[in-house]
Amino acid sequence: MSATGIPLHDEEDDPSDMLDADEAAEEVPDDLDHAMDSDPEDEDVLEINLENDSIAHFDRHTDSLFCITSHPLDPSIIATGAGDDTAYVFSSTATSPLLPPSYESNPEPGRKSLEPIAELKGHSDSVNAITFTLPHGNFLCTAGLDGRLRAYSTPPPSSLAEPQYNLLAEVQEVEEINWLAPCPNPTYPNTLALGASDGSVWVYVIEGSDPTSALQVQQAYYLHTAPCTAGAWTPDGKLLATVSEEGSLYVWDPFGEAAAAGTSTQSSGQAIVALTAEDQRFAVEGGLYSVAVAPTGAFVAVGGAEGHIRIVGLPRLSSSPTSNGNVTKSQKGAGAKGKAGSNKQSGTVEASTGQAGQILASLQAQSDGVETLAFSKPPLTLLAAGSVDGSIALFDTAHRFAVRRHIRDAHDEYAVVKVEFVEPVQSGRSTSGTSGSAGSGGWLLTSCGMDGVARRWDTRGGTAASTQGLVKEWRGHRGEGEGGGVMGFVQSESEGRGRIVTAGDDGVSLVFDAGGD
Repeated sequence: MSATGIPLHDEEDDPSDMLDADEAAEEVPDDLDHAMDSDPEDEDVLEINLENDSIAHFDRHTDSLFCITSHPLDPSIIATGAGDDTAYVFSSTATSPLLPPSYESNPEPGRKSLEPIAELKGHSDSVNAITFTLPHGNFLCTAGLDGRLRAYSTPPPSSLAEPQYNLLAEVQEVEEINWLAPCPNPTYPNTLALGASDGSVWVYVIEGSDPTSALQVQQAYYLHTAPCTAGAWTPDGKLLATVSEEGSLYVWDPFGEAAAAGTSTQSSGQAIVALTAEDQRFAVEGGLYSVAVAPTGAFVAVGGAEGHIRIVGLPRLSSSPTSNGNVTKSQKGAGAKGKAGSNKQSGTVEASTGQAGQILASLQAQSDGVETLAFSKPPLTLLAAGSVDGSIALFDTAHRFAVRRHIRDAHDEYAVVKVEFVEPVQSGRSTSGTSGSAGSGGWLLTSCGMDGVARRWDTRGGTAASTQGLVKEWRGHRGEGEGGGVMGFVQSESEGRGRIVTAGDDGVSLVFDAGGD
């Protein structure tokens, strides 16, 4: 028997069972360029080299991080919001290792994420704005693309790391909220402004003593006719400037300070400064997307499409303090209704309106939209602008806004998301890690971009240096088209060291050591 089980035939094969020659011809495909199997070692493999300079990370979010903030009294307490409809609170406190893992006798296979202090749910769409209130961080507010504004009470300053972040109130007046900005005026604590997709601007006061009406509307404005893209308070917190996609700028007087000082209003009495695209000198085709107010409060800068920046004068409000410098409970949150025509709340108020509403300069050093603006603190007089074209421009506000430096490849060809000057260090060592006198470090500018990198620049001097003033960079996020980028950051001096904490489009927050003692 056959070992294969196939029967053997002794008789001759039947010719009818045979194939004709043409039927037996082998068919060969026309494609003769079919690649042969090759050795895997010979193949070109795409390698993504991810450097990670961080000392800690937080990875509980399951979608892109859109916003980040830190507590005003303890900057190590971080809050983030993301596309997973959730906000988290965590502590960024971490100790930088003395030696890298390769030097350890038994290195851990992977670094563990920082643990959350609180998980804040309740939004039905992305959380794209988040802030602690000023001056003491009594409340944490989140805002989302679901149009909801949610306010949480925070623990006492001595126990901020405790999970005592409880929902206090929620309101929904608009379809989508684009931004939040806390008011820095201590006379009006726990006040914040928001801008909405319908163009409206809202100012809320949080009264924690009355849970039934904790979020109280201070003012609401409806002059923008397209989404309100950005807003900024004046440094004294008395005026609010907002811009819109339709190219308008309005400066509001939420507390009646300007009205009490005798400043006249425009646009039906709602805004003390009103400029729209109807004024060809101010018009920016493509809209406005960023705004910042000079530390002196003398003018506001707005940035828009194609690199356009407009500088507009503001009324100067000065006030002498009350006799004892104290503010009574009845004075807090009194609003415009209680102060129009009265100057008792903040002492004698005086206004200088010589250049209010005037266009002081029109700038264009960059080729694409200006997404972020920041002013340096005195005695420096710099305005930094970050653009979608990947560049950073520095203007000297004391010399007719001349271009001091144009860092064309600040973030290669990827959009610059945020620029911010480092707060000057009043004593000890600067945040660059070098010894300095009082007020040192204020010349340092931090930036982040869609290339996934955070960088710090020395803004002193001109453009002679080949590095354009680059001091240091921190990597760790995916970027450069690999599904990542840095969407924002906060920076501070914490525990004697400079820290930068980022919000990544890759869903991770990274903590970087920015130098110090």
